[in-house]
Amino acid sequence: MSVQSSPKSIELLTFRIADQEYALDIMSVREIRGWTHATPLPHARHYMKGVINLRGTVLPVMDLSSRLGLPKRDQNERNVIIVVKLDETMTGLLVDAVSDIVALSPEDMQPPPELSSSPAEAVVSALTLIDERMIRVLDLAATINVAEGVAA
Repeated sequence: MSVQSSPKSIELLTFRIADQEYALDIMSVREIRGWTHATPLPHARHYMKGVINLRGTVLPVMDLSSRLGLPKRDQNERNVIIVVKLDETMTGLLVDAVSDIVALSPEDMQPPPELSSSPAEAVVSALTLIDERMIRVLDLAATINVAEGVAA
């Protein structure tokens, strides 16, 4: 798929978790790789799968469905790890499948309603409709920063 973008457009990588669609800013994505068994670490948060070896670098892997409070799912060979970089920290996000790359204007995105009891718990920064599908745009900093101290 070719993505045509205007100077003000935002490119998003869309992916699926538990039959729901989410997106991340493509600029934070470093690579997409197949599921690799992660080595668990003691005392890690429940949504941290563990760590994997990424070309000599220890990469923490977060189960995004657990992090978002979605139903627990078994991992299989169809799962993928989206390797993202926030500031200088790389993290792997385990998702069910990657869908597409889309280019949207800021006007296409709407702020989510405040349903959380605490703004600090809000990980969805925007909502958008693509072909009648509701896509939740994740705030990567809010999603990952809870895992500080778990990263190697």
